[in-house]
Amino acid sequence: MTITASDAKTRTISGKIVTWNEQGNTSAGPTIFADNSIEMGKGIKLLLEHDRTRPIGKLMEANVTKDGIDAVFKIATTMAGEDALIEASEGLRDGFSVGVQVDAWDNQKGTMSITASRLVEVSLVTDPAIDSARVAEVAASEEEKNSDPAPVESEQPTTEGEQVSDTTVPAPAEETVEAAKVEAAAPKPAFYTSPRSPIVNAATYLEHSIKAAMGNEESSLYVKAANDTSTNTGLTLAPHLNEFATNTIEGRPAVDSISKGVLPASGMSFTLPKLSTAPTVTLEAENGALGGTEMESTYITVDVKKAAGIQTISWELLDRSSPVFYDELIRELNAAYAKYTDGAVVAAFTASGTQASTQAATIAGLKAFIAKEVPAAYAASGKFAKNLVANTAWWETIMSADDTTNRSLFMAAQPQNATGNVSGQSIQGNVLGLNLAVDPHMSVTTLIDESAFIVAPESFRYYESPKTYLQVQALANGQLQVAVYGYYAIAPIFGGGVRRFNLT
Repeated sequence: MTITASDAKTRTISGKIVTWNEQGNTSAGPTIFADNSIEMGKGIKLLLEHDRTRPIGKLMEANVTKDGIDAVFKIATTMAGEDALIEASEGLRDGFSVGVQVDAWDNQKGTMSITASRLVEVSLVTDPAIDSARVAEVAASEEEKNSDPAPVESEQPTTEGEQVSDTTVPAPAEETVEAAKVEAAAPKPAFYTSPRSPIVNAATYLEHSIKAAMGNEESSLYVKAANDTSTNTGLTLAPHLNEFATNTIEGRPAVDSISKGVLPASGMSFTLPKLSTAPTVTLEAENGALGGTEMESTYITVDVKKAAGIQTISWELLDRSSPVFYDELIRELNAAYAKYTDGAVVAAFTASGTQASTQAATIAGLKAFIAKEVPAAYAASGKFAKNLVANTAWWETIMSADDTTNRSLFMAAQPQNATGNVSGQSIQGNVLGLNLAVDPHMSVTTLIDESAFIVAPESFRYYESPKTYLQVQALANGQLQVAVYGYYAIAPIFGGGVRRFNLT
């Protein structure tokens, strides 16, 4: 492909708009245009990204060849036209995509082979689905800015494969065509690519997944396009629309208080090397034998676990619910997943952390707990304790703490004793130099054993799969099930780096 700019009198963009028998991916699935399968319409406009509200030019001439259709477009003397000339010449937006009305097609092993169609529009796009549909020449000049020759129709040549870059087609007022399910030869409306999909977030993805499970073919196409991330983003939706990244889930204080790792791609367990004996150096006399201790290591076996939840929904609920229902369902599934995985880390603290010396359930006891156990965590793990994970009962106790003159110790604007800063407006603060994270997911809700943990972040590590999945299934009884699941693992590297509160 060669892109050139010359001092021609006309402002034109030209190139191949479709290639016969070259496969592209559309919202209807894999698609090709057979030889001579596109009939040239009248008054064909050049649009930006298949947006009918953004025309930038008109078709001047079209030449049907054995390979496809080559076309020349006159570009309007508008700001959008100027931008299009620059973007095309510099290779920023240099793809062509045809929009057609499909009249006849065949289904060839899941691929829609269009045998008859009518060209409705052509678009200048950033990333064509078929790479060969590209701008070949750009001619721009300050002359003839007002000339606007009428579009020239070429004969109805034959069309080979699809130059369906982003293959969007002006959709008539009918249903969308799915390539894999097209069997009839009757005329069908054109299909559109993902820019016209109603799936714009996780909630709308869930909505159309449910509708697809209920047999809605249109929703099946939308979900298929959203799940297909192998082609250009002009045809598909970004992965985050059908999955939520677990490392961005809010409200997991225990998870956020330790170090993170990415779960291996396969297997239900993995090993983690751990230093068991550190090397030592000793003072030796001249010509004396070398002493010291050699380093030794062992391996920790970490089990991979699955966290999953399910919601059973009746069709009546879906039929009679506001669209807000899907947003709320996503929110609640997200919250349930966060609660469970955070609780799993708290359970790991209890099982593998080190029990602290006994202290009273008072501010004085909390101060003694921190003063004694922070150095102990450092001695046991070689890492500094930075976080204090506590339940809501400790939050209340900390906020109510005051001195003998009833001045707040942790909520004053300028605390004289500098003991910390904790407020009722958030669940985070600072207590005696430790970052306080109030954890609402802890099973212990009073000031007893395991109601607070001092944590050196590097002493425990939380592994999680990059994504957490949503699944929708239709049941035989007419109900639907929406499931959320993901994989995680917790590695207690140095148990002494987590100190568990121990009530006197």
